[in-house]
Amino acid sequence: MLCYADGLVKPLLVVVGLFLCVTACVAGSSMPAKQPAPDIFLITIDTLRADHVQCYGYTNGSTPALDALAKDGVRFTNAFTSSPITNTSHASILTGLLPGSHGVTDFAIPLASTHPTVAALLRARGYRTAAFIGAVILDSKTLAPGFDHGFDFYDNFPEHSSTKSRWGRLERRGMDVVAHAEDWLNKHPAGPHFVWVHLYDPHDPYEPPAPYAQTYKDHLYDGEIAYADSALAHFIAYLKTTGRYRNSAIVAVGDHGEGLGEHHEDTHGIFLYDSTTHVPLIVKLPRDGAPGTVVTAQVRTVDIVPTLLDIAGAAAPDKSDGESLQVYFSGKSDLDRPAFGETDYPLRFGWAPLRSVRNHNYKFIEAPRPELYDLQRDALESSNQYQPDDARAQKSRAMLEEVKARETPAGASKPETRPNVSASPPPLPDPKDKIEEQNLLHAAMMASEDDRSADARKALEKALTLDPKSPTALRQLGELELQMGDYAPAAQHLKSAMAVRPDDAAAAFYAGQALEKAHDPAGARDALEASLKLLPGQFPARLLLGHVYLDLKDQKAAEDQFEAALLLQSDSVEAQLGLAKAQMANGNFAEAAQSLEALSKAHAKNPEVFSLLAAAYYGMGKSAEAQRAEAKAKALHGK
Repeated sequence: MLCYADGLVKPLLVVVGLFLCVTACVAGSSMPAKQPAPDIFLITIDTLRADHVQCYGYTNGSTPALDALAKDGVRFTNAFTSSPITNTSHASILTGLLPGSHGVTDFAIPLASTHPTVAALLRARGYRTAAFIGAVILDSKTLAPGFDHGFDFYDNFPEHSSTKSRWGRLERRGMDVVAHAEDWLNKHPAGPHFVWVHLYDPHDPYEPPAPYAQTYKDHLYDGEIAYADSALAHFIAYLKTTGRYRNSAIVAVGDHGEGLGEHHEDTHGIFLYDSTTHVPLIVKLPRDGAPGTVVTAQVRTVDIVPTLLDIAGAAAPDKSDGESLQVYFSGKSDLDRPAFGETDYPLRFGWAPLRSVRNHNYKFIEAPRPELYDLQRDALESSNQYQPDDARAQKSRAMLEEVKARETPAGASKPETRPNVSASPPPLPDPKDKIEEQNLLHAAMMASEDDRSADARKALEKALTLDPKSPTALRQLGELELQMGDYAPAAQHLKSAMAVRPDDAAAAFYAGQALEKAHDPAGARDALEASLKLLPGQFPARLLLGHVYLDLKDQKAAEDQFEAALLLQSDSVEAQLGLAKAQMANGNFAEAAQSLEALSKAHAKNPEVFSLLAAAYYGMGKSAEAQRAEAKAKALHGK
């Protein structure tokens, strides 16, 4: 019986094995295919307060696209930006770093390549990456250098715009931005994609297009938000039509808010109150994940990068000041995260920078006059409760010091030491004492951008009644007068600005321009030399100083400046002509003729080249050659 049983067991085992193998193969063939990597879309809406979005409780505006996105995703009711300035806040959104870590604390400060953007990290995972911006302040070739790191395509503004309108020159309408993004996606269908779309519309000046301008004529800021929301709706409809929506992760977030007169701040950038730091944050997950989830825990915009990397399955960067929001998607976690804020924007006006830390119950603002607010009892931050011995203030200060200790922005230099100075510099003014002046300065800047010179002048003159030594007002007024051809008053205002702020290279350069136009070459020389001492690499300043030295009959100094200008821009015709003039004034006619002969071949239609060449030939005694060059110059002038 035992042998008989052994004989049956072996065939049975073979049959069972074959059955299991076939079953596994059939089961394998019916398993769902591996999901493709999700497309990721980051939508930043500039200057968008959370409390002006309908799904955040606002009743005077309309934001159906954001509301619908919130129904499909996760809405964070208490999200905070790290900065109330566009470039600084976006640098944090793109890197997951606080401003003190990434170093972009003002406009035109480069974002170092040592701080990888989310685009760079996703591109390393095989993503195609593109950015579509709505304002020139985020142009990576001008005011936002380094922001294009990691992007296959970055939709900068044209280098030269013929339009005087702000549209296309300083700003793009939201519909134009999304049209550019949709066109790029159509041309690059293979994914996965990471696309950043920046809608600038809610930023001032509030000029929504029709019909929003009429519908919201008494609330133009809300009109701009409604228009931006319609642009978002268009983009989401495109994603649905092209079949991308369901498997996409979409993050919609405000970069910062808007003062709207709260705490007397008309716009943003100066203060760190919730009016300019509380932003909407909505995360729509791929494949219908966590629809309709509402998270009340406090989170930060620096948490966006680690969240997107989590969604894409990408590794986190070596350094991050944020944490993934993944733990909140189930709706079960209620852990608050401390939100740090900072603004160095007041420094450009000579006022103190601000730092803040916000917890769910209170906010501390480090300022010349520190502030502490009980947010549960005083949501509007109207009653300052600060006392030096308050435990909340002491804890907040310790947290700010801890953050400061770990911040190491690339290229940061140590504070300059002053061993021979015994007295400390005077403390900078508290921005709270300067907000009326700031509102006027901002109004003047916007008026200047829109060619409303009279309005700009009126605002600046009023600002100077508040502070006659305001370097910003003096410089802006001087620049305005320079553009209008009022050279003498321009020179006076710009010289006054230099006296208040000797380290302002731009003010010194503009003063040099005004003084040269006002026929004060000696004054122009001094101003331009001061500017170049601060910033030696200024081509226009070198060029102008060369001409000023020619006026002063200092030919050798003129030669030096034109040669220095050519080291900066070797193909500059104006610098080459200036150098030839200086050489001839010095009696070096042959040297000038040699360079002008070469220039005449490259620029055969420039009459000034031939006029100077004729003068060089006359200086060398070559009358026939001089007459031919002279005739050529006259013929070109005739054309």
